[in-house]
Amino acid sequence: MHEVITMSELSKRSTVYFEPAIHHALRIKAATTHQSVSELVNEAMRNALREDQEDLRAFEERAHEPTLSYEELLEDLKAHGKI
Repeated sequence: MHEVITMSELSKRSTVYFEPAIHHALRIKAATTHQSVSELVNEAMRNALREDQEDLRAFEERAHEPTLSYEELLEDLKAHGKI
Protein backbone atom coordinates (compact mmCIF):
# COMPACT_ATOMS: atom_id res chain seq x y z
CA MET A 1 0.00 0.00 0.00
CA HIS A 2 1.40 3.40 -1.03
CA GLU A 3 0.97 6.47 1.11
CA VAL A 4 -0.30 9.48 -0.79
CA ILE A 5 1.38 12.73 0.20
CA THR A 6 -0.12 15.96 -1.08
CA MET A 7 1.86 19.07 -2.00
CA SER A 8 0.42 20.92 1.01
CA GLU A 9 1.93 18.32 3.33
CA LEU A 10 5.37 18.83 1.81
CA SER A 11 5.31 22.61 1.42
CA LYS A 12 5.13 25.62 3.68
CA ARG A 13 3.20 28.64 2.63
CA SER A 14 4.73 32.12 2.57
CA THR A 15 3.74 35.47 1.17
CA VAL A 16 6.37 37.01 -1.07
CA TYR A 17 6.05 40.44 -2.64
CA PHE A 18 7.67 40.88 -6.04
CA GLU A 19 8.37 44.02 -7.97
CA PRO A 20 5.77 44.20 -10.76
CA ALA A 21 8.29 43.60 -13.55
CA ILE A 22 9.81 40.59 -11.74
CA HIS A 23 6.35 39.14 -11.10
CA HIS A 24 5.42 39.60 -14.75
CA ALA A 25 8.63 37.87 -15.88
CA LEU A 26 8.03 35.01 -13.43
CA ARG A 27 4.50 34.48 -14.70
CA ILE A 28 5.66 34.44 -18.32
CA LYS A 29 8.52 32.07 -17.55
CA ALA A 30 6.17 29.81 -15.59
CA ALA A 31 3.77 29.67 -18.52
CA THR A 32 6.45 29.03 -21.12
CA THR A 33 8.24 26.35 -19.07
CA HIS A 34 5.03 24.67 -17.86
CA GLN A 35 6.03 25.22 -14.24
CA SER A 36 4.35 27.09 -11.42
CA VAL A 37 5.72 30.32 -10.00
CA SER A 38 6.31 28.37 -6.77
CA GLU A 39 8.43 25.81 -8.63
CA LEU A 40 10.50 28.56 -10.22
CA VAL A 41 11.03 30.35 -6.89
CA ASN A 42 11.93 27.09 -5.14
CA GLU A 43 14.43 26.27 -7.90
CA ALA A 44 15.97 29.75 -7.69
CA MET A 45 16.30 29.49 -3.91
CA ARG A 46 17.90 26.04 -4.14
CA ASN A 47 20.41 27.45 -6.63
CA ALA A 48 21.15 30.47 -4.41
CA LEU A 49 21.62 28.27 -1.33
CA ARG A 50 23.85 25.91 -3.32
CA GLU A 51 25.99 28.88 -4.42
CA ASP A 52 26.22 30.06 -0.80
CA GLN A 53 27.39 26.59 0.22
CA GLU A 54 30.03 26.59 -2.53
CA ASP A 55 31.20 30.07 -1.48
CA LEU A 56 31.50 29.01 2.16
CA ARG A 57 33.47 25.93 1.11
CA ALA A 58 35.82 28.09 -0.96
CA PHE A 59 36.32 30.51 1.95
CA GLU A 60 37.11 27.59 4.23
CA GLU A 61 39.60 26.13 1.74
CA ARG A 62 41.39 29.49 1.45
CA ALA A 63 41.26 30.41 5.16
CA HIS A 64 44.92 29.56 5.72
CA GLU A 65 46.29 31.37 2.68
CA PRO A 66 48.52 34.34 3.44
CA THR A 67 46.78 37.70 3.30
CA LEU A 68 48.02 40.82 1.62
CA SER A 69 46.99 44.31 2.74
CA TYR A 70 45.77 46.79 0.18
CA GLU A 71 48.93 48.83 0.66
CA GLU A 72 51.10 45.72 0.09
CA LEU A 73 49.08 44.89 -3.01
CA LEU A 74 49.66 48.37 -4.44
CA GLU A 75 53.40 48.15 -3.71
CA ASP A 76 53.56 44.73 -5.39
CA LEU A 77 51.72 46.02 -8.47
CA LYS A 78 54.04 49.02 -8.64
CA ALA A 79 57.15 46.83 -8.19
CA HIS A 80 56.06 44.65 -11.10
CA GLY A 81 55.23 47.60 -13.39
CA LYS A 82 51.49 46.98 -13.33
CA ILE A 83 50.65 50.50 -12.14
